[in-house]
Amino acid sequence: MDAISINNLSKVYKGNTTALENLTLNIPQNQIFSILGTNGAGKTTLINILTTYLHQTSGTISILGIDITKDTKEIRKQIACVSQKLAIDTHLSLIENMLFQGRLYGVDKESIKTRTEKLITSFGLSEYVDKKVSTYSGGIKRRLDIAMSMISFPKILFLDEPTVGMDIQSRISLWNMLRTIKQDYGTTIILTTHYLEEADKLSDTICFIKNGTVVLQDTPSNLKKFTQLNMIRICFYDEDSAMRITEITKGCKFSIKEIYRDSCTVDLFMENCSKHFSEITQKLLDLQISFKSIEVLEPTLDSIFMQIMNEQKGRA
Repeated sequence: MDAISINNLSKVYKGNTTALENLTLNIPQNQIFSILGTNGAGKTTLINILTTYLHQTSGTISILGIDITKDTKEIRKQIACVSQKLAIDTHLSLIENMLFQGRLYGVDKESIKTRTEKLITSFGLSEYVDKKVSTYSGGIKRRLDIAMSMISFPKILFLDEPTVGMDIQSRISLWNMLRTIKQDYGTTIILTTHYLEEADKLSDTICFIKNGTVVLQDTPSNLKKFTQLNMIRICFYDEDSAMRITEITKGCKFSIKEIYRDSCTVDLFMENCSKHFSEITQKLLDLQISFKSIEVLEPTLDSIFMQIMNEQKGRA
């Protein structure tokens, strides 16, 4: 049984604005499943429907085998959601925050105590128990926020961009926390993030959505094989040289699928990069265009994301 099964899901808001359109998606249990897309792709609407805050216009959703329209109360017992805005009360202690959250979920007092001790240990919060929550760093507050959401031992945990604004050290600590939740608690994690590196490092499966529908879904490693392309990156000394990329590629005997230029850096996407590397280097020398470096790179989620979004834009 999948954690979540969605079939032909659509959501149309008043004014005939379509946020989701015939979206079909299956999310296995005990995975970190990342949903990626540009702003307005439908990510927030999808999460709001799955967490029972919104009703779909059409389509069916099953969460842990339960029809979302038939037993919302039972589903809410099995899930938890952490939004971008922290849910902790800085006037309460760490223990008091955990106790309050447990009571909201209807967990008995003895279980709250036992679970709180386990969660504090699991997530490295022991040294902060006697400190005022108001003095915590943003990263520690987020870790407490997620620990509170785990007090009910949910089967599914929704995280909406949990590391926004964090420094890299805090982000890495939180990544380890999420791995612990999956491995030690068997919780399925549904993650939305704008950090493609984060999705790459954490996810068992990544799903790209565009205009309210699924564009592509696979493991990070398989997604990197999606384009069958590698990339040649050329770093120039100035933008004028980088803008001469059309001279460099003119008359080439091979096909360049995509060209991206960012200031003094140009990325060329093509098949068999290594085979054509020397030809491009020779053209740079023949045209007397100075450059800092040229190298062949493997596809990244960033490059694949850009290609997918551009292809969809071109088809619209």
